[in-house]
Amino acid sequence: MIWFQLQSLIGSYPLALRGLGMTVALSGISLVLGTLIGFTLGVLRTSRNRLISRVIGVWIDLIRGTPFLVQIFLIFFILPELGVELDAFTAGIIALTNLAACFICEIVAAGIRSVPTGQVEAALASGLSQWQRMRQVVLPQAMRVSLPPLVGQYVLLIKDSSVVSAIGLTDLTRVGWLVVQRVPNGLLVFAIVGIGYFAVCYPLILLARRLERRMNAAHGEVQL
Repeated sequence: MIWFQLQSLIGSYPLALRGLGMTVALSGISLVLGTLIGFTLGVLRTSRNRLISRVIGVWIDLIRGTPFLVQIFLIFFILPELGVELDAFTAGIIALTNLAACFICEIVAAGIRSVPTGQVEAALASGLSQWQRMRQVVLPQAMRVSLPPLVGQYVLLIKDSSVVSAIGLTDLTRVGWLVVQRVPNGLLVFAIVGIGYFAVCYPLILLARRLERRMNAAHGEVQL
């Protein structure tokens, strides 16, 4: 019995590769776009303009306070009612990018706020413009603090991408549901699906640990 199931699983590897490719493509595009938008929002969130900071804060609270499944259903099913037609892949990219941008915004904003005020005032006294202060003084220091949680957020986003299977995208999770209809062994099928996600996430987990160790070492040197 188990041998027959393993043979069926081996025969499903083209579908599994397709699902893995979809998961990597969705996550990769969303991570790049989410990082760019999240960094921009993070800088604006710490600006002196309270209105912009408040609007961004409300949007982030709204996204963080609602289930991701509900968000992707709103984008995929409600926007067409308003005349905005989206295919499943585009809807998945928009939903994941928005989710990533909101969390990355908060990580970047926390990193910027961690920079000592005295260093910003010293840069201001040196005659640097606001853009020069941000680029040469604030962001390099903020990135040292932000990088480990940023990589951790990337791992979470890859795992959250499994939700797009709910709107019909053939990602790794949906491939698992399709295969389990032919191979009636859910434990075996979804164990393999889990290994697929782990294979994608594990290099990022190692990178996050390495960055954290380097940051702790640098912090220790500063304290000495």
